[in-house]
Amino acid sequence: MAVVAAADVPLRARAVCEAMDVEIAPNNINNVRLKLKRLAERGILVESEQGLFTQPRP
Repeated sequence: MAVVAAADVPLRARAVCEAMDVEIAPNNINNVRLKLKRLAERGILVESEQGLFTQPRP
């Protein structure tokens, strides 16, 4: 959440992995993407375009 909150623009799963110093491997990127999608389903994040995640704006 801190990575997305600090970003000025919507982020892709790969960029979140890079910011969290997670190894850039397909499996890790897919796991982060699934977590971001789950947060978007719960209304914590917004998927502005397919694969781009950001915090909802008030």
